[in-house]
Amino acid sequence: MSRKSVEKNISYDNIRKLFYVSMEFGIDDAGQRVKRYKTYPTLAQARKGLRAHLAERAANQWVVPKVTTLEEWLDCWMEQVIVPNRAQTTVYGYQKIIDNHIIPNLGKIRLQKLCALDIQRYYACMLNEVGLGANTVRRHHDLLSSALRMAVKQDLLVRCPTDRVEPPRVVPREARFYSSDTLKQLYQLVEGHWLELIVHLAGGLGLRREEICGLRWESVDFLNRTVRIKEARTAAGAVIVNKETKNFSSLRTLHMPEDIQQLLWRERLRQQMNRAALGELYHISDYVAVDGSGRPYSPNAVSLAFTRFIRRHQLPYITLHGLRHTFATVASAQGAPLFEIGKALGHSTPSTTGRIYTHLVDSTHAATLNRVSDALR
Repeated sequence: MSRKSVEKNISYDNIRKLFYVSMEFGIDDAGQRVKRYKTYPTLAQARKGLRAHLAERAANQWVVPKVTTLEEWLDCWMEQVIVPNRAQTTVYGYQKIIDNHIIPNLGKIRLQKLCALDIQRYYACMLNEVGLGANTVRRHHDLLSSALRMAVKQDLLVRCPTDRVEPPRVVPREARFYSSDTLKQLYQLVEGHWLELIVHLAGGLGLRREEICGLRWESVDFLNRTVRIKEARTAAGAVIVNKETKNFSSLRTLHMPEDIQQLLWRERLRQQMNRAALGELYHISDYVAVDGSGRPYSPNAVSLAFTRFIRRHQLPYITLHGLRHTFATVASAQGAPLFEIGKALGHSTPSTTGRIYTHLVDSTHAATLNRVSDALR
């Protein structure tokens, strides 16, 4: 036999010229004793490795070796942690990242062998070879960090490898918006089009696309001229999802300006007439944004129709969400404080409003400095 014992838990292989350290990890889930061997070129290094292992065992900073791959762990994490506790849209987004990118690149690596360098190379590949944006890769990092930290909590890992990588920096997106004159032009062009009410709800109330598509007639109070925002209707791939608003602050009651009140009255009447004309063929729902047969519009279809409309009329390109940004910009130009704008938009904190609409903060900052200068002049 080429391997001979040198001292307790250390043996020497005179053929391979390596020292073997026997490392015990206790009992696994099946009741079997778990033992692993690690090789070192010198006896001093072997002793050092054994001491480190024993110290980790004493401090409970070790885990039973597993053959679980990252792919297997992500499947388990999604099934047991994410699906029961996250919105369907979040589950869909996570699964797309996992299936399209993480599994093909890192999935076959054993979970306990996954190192920071593997992950760092993955980020570089996504940025430089695949061509994903920094903000998108940052979402990959957040997903991996969440999954691997849960693995630490479940005693599958000693430490989280994403804690030792440098994720891409988030690049702030510049909010695209219209001036008040361009918004007026859009209002004129969209008059009589089925998008008219949707455009006014986004530009006049600052509603998100999902909030417009999720708005029900029961939330429209014509008597008190208020609109209650409490539901959202969005898409997770090809599946339409009805859910609560984005967060607690998004649950809000907004005043109904006269132009929006008239549009809502007109839409209510149109739906009643269509229902009377179509009879049983009319699709009954309580949604405000529906087609001629009463079926609610798909959120993606609304966005696509808006994009085609502005291109056809050669207006500056913005998304439907850009009308929400336009609402904030016009409100600020009329002297509305940032705090009140954030409340109307359903932001959780004023800092959220300031982070998204930096141009509003800049204009407020300039106005403040000018007032101080005028006072001292």
